[in-house]
Amino acid sequence: MMSLYAPYNPVAAVTPNECVSTVELRIRCQNLLNKDIISLSDPLAVVYHFQGGRWMELGRTEMVKNSLHPVFGKSIETKYYFEEVQKIKVSVYDIDNLTHTLTDDDFLGEMECTLGQIVSCSPFTKHLLINGSPTSTKSTITITADEVSNAKELVEFLFAAEDLDKKDFFGKSDPFLEIFRTHRDNWELIHRTEVIKNNLNPRWQAFEKPMHTLCQGDHSKKLKIDCYDWNNDGTKDFIGSTCTTIETMMGATTKAIVWPLVNEKKAKKKKGYKDSGRLVLRSMKVTELHTFLEYVFGGMQINFTVAIDFTGSNGDPRQPSSLHYIDPYRPNHYMQAIRAVGNICQDYDSDKLFPAFGFGARIPPVMQVSHEFPLNFNMQNPHCAGIDGVLTAYQSCLHQVQLYGPTNAAPIIYQTARFAHAAQQAESSQGAASYFILLMLTDGVLSDLNDTKSAIVYASTLPMSLIIVGVGNADFTDMEILDSDNCLLQAANGNVAKRDIVQFVPFREFYQASSIELARHVLAEVPRQVESYYKMRRLPPKTPPQRPASLDQTVTPSQPPPSAPPRPPAPAKSPDYSKAPASGSAPGQPYPNMGPNTAPPQHYPGTAPQAPPSQHPGMAPQAPPSQHPGMAPQAPPSQHPGMAPQAPSPQYPGSAPQAPPSQYPGMASQGPPPQYPGMPHQAKSPQYPHVTPQAPPPQYTHMPPHAQHPQYPGMYAPQAQPPYPGMPPNVPPAQYPGVPPYPAVRKS
Repeated sequence: MMSLYAPYNPVAAVTPNECVSTVELRIRCQNLLNKDIISLSDPLAVVYHFQGGRWMELGRTEMVKNSLHPVFGKSIETKYYFEEVQKIKVSVYDIDNLTHTLTDDDFLGEMECTLGQIVSCSPFTKHLLINGSPTSTKSTITITADEVSNAKELVEFLFAAEDLDKKDFFGKSDPFLEIFRTHRDNWELIHRTEVIKNNLNPRWQAFEKPMHTLCQGDHSKKLKIDCYDWNNDGTKDFIGSTCTTIETMMGATTKAIVWPLVNEKKAKKKKGYKDSGRLVLRSMKVTELHTFLEYVFGGMQINFTVAIDFTGSNGDPRQPSSLHYIDPYRPNHYMQAIRAVGNICQDYDSDKLFPAFGFGARIPPVMQVSHEFPLNFNMQNPHCAGIDGVLTAYQSCLHQVQLYGPTNAAPIIYQTARFAHAAQQAESSQGAASYFILLMLTDGVLSDLNDTKSAIVYASTLPMSLIIVGVGNADFTDMEILDSDNCLLQAANGNVAKRDIVQFVPFREFYQASSIELARHVLAEVPRQVESYYKMRRLPPKTPPQRPASLDQTVTPSQPPPSAPPRPPAPAKSPDYSKAPASGSAPGQPYPNMGPNTAPPQHYPGTAPQAPPSQHPGMAPQAPPSQHPGMAPQAPPSQHPGMAPQAPSPQYPGSAPQAPPSQYPGMASQGPPPQYPGMPHQAKSPQYPHVTPQAPPPQYTHMPPHAQHPQYPGMYAPQAQPPYPGMPPNVPPAQYPGVPPYPAVRKS
């Protein structure tokens, strides 16, 4: 019986970092400090988790105007791992401006705990601390946690109201709605609409909520909708309320539904009270939610584009202080950011060809300023082969442009938007096929902020995301304005972005961290942005293509067919050299990632030069360099016709027979001359340790010294005429071991 059951394996029972579930955190505060003089504080809560030795932002709530007891409607989702201690910190700020940075906002306190404490003790309440001590008002924060169900439905609501009660003395009412769900016998806020000023028949903007947030999958669960009049001092006046369910609201998919808004206090006090107005659900749409991975499985490609700031504020690239300085021992910040982000994105691009642009430099040939030039200066084909090709093109471009200015980002955003627009036009026939990510690296303040806002608002309608990495220590306030996480970006002409597509990260915050941490933070919002685009377009993922079950099914035989001539085995992965050279190649390298032309391997001493392998068609044959170890220089055989082969030289064992130098045609090879028998044995030459030196023949003892050869240092120049009539021409003395070397001629 026991054989029917596998033995218990404690390692396999719980996989490290196996996510138990996703939880959403809802936050409310009490008794916050009041940092404003005329009105009350405008609080916002920021949630952090401790990861990689530092606090990383997990999300932010919305800002609540004029409230010391805020109940935040926006929840924060996070992964819950039972086997880990997940540290959580919540900081509360009084928001004084619309910038993303919090350094210029008033700090109201913070609280640290673990996610396990929140989950096990929900609702979890703790004091807010400032410098380790409670605030003077004993501020508290309460967090509730709920598991997020796997329901994949999204609900869109469109509400209006009619004949609301007049609450303002000099005006009408400024109505807004708050929607609550039941949670552990309490009402929990899940959404708050915008305020419609001075209107008794308001129409609110459409909004969306996941089905699990509304009812946790139970369509019969009650929802309460309250209508309030907003006051300038942050207080609110109750107008009326109604209760309903998702099941009832489903009827609004075909026609509007109307509920009376009832004020129970008025109903008890006033005879004949009917209602305080009517709430109208004009429409309700339920759509299926699709995940980022579903689009990837359906064949969606991530098209990665790089834009680099070449303005003069980066400094002279020849100086180590420059942000563009190429250090031979480590990559600069631009290169590190490109590598970190590109290594992730390239896995979702099948062709690995990445457009790379620069902006803010004078470019050849006329040295005019350009804000959208390809790094390879090929506007028809700005693609680089892989991340290595991008980095090679970047380093090559640095030597050809003049850093200038100003810092205009709008042209390069529109440049990428043109690619994204073409992909959008093809969606009707190709479906969700392409999404574009523009990585823009810059070192400072934008000169065209308003134009950049307009470009981003336009790009928000396209399959495109913008990642901005700030390099250096400049003021990046403009970038934080563009990264509008709490509200949609608005252009100077009043147009509002359709969705959030910008993520800004200052590189200096990750300088000491690993490239993995930088990539994780930079790309964290991309999956959600992809989902939001295709949801806006109501475009489902394509059906996943049929892929082979394993890689082995697609591997071609390593051996050629029997009829094919033998050829060297191909490397594990070789580039396709039959294609045209890709842009971004370094000078002198006709193909990306390929070093300079080389000769046959050096580990075959004595072999004749080999032609390039046949698997690289189109490449010119390479001549062997003279630096092959163990081989003496070989002259082309055609220069020595009719010569007999020479025995291998004893000082170069294994080397091929050598032909005599071309300047001595017809001469036989000279070794230790056998024609001088009886000569005394000479000591070994210091220049040729393995050769026994021989004394020169007597007829050469009175020859004048030979000058050194002008082209081959260490060799002697040939003699134009034999010194004695009837004698054969002299051979360079270097071929006669034992002749003491002559002093070299000093070069002027």
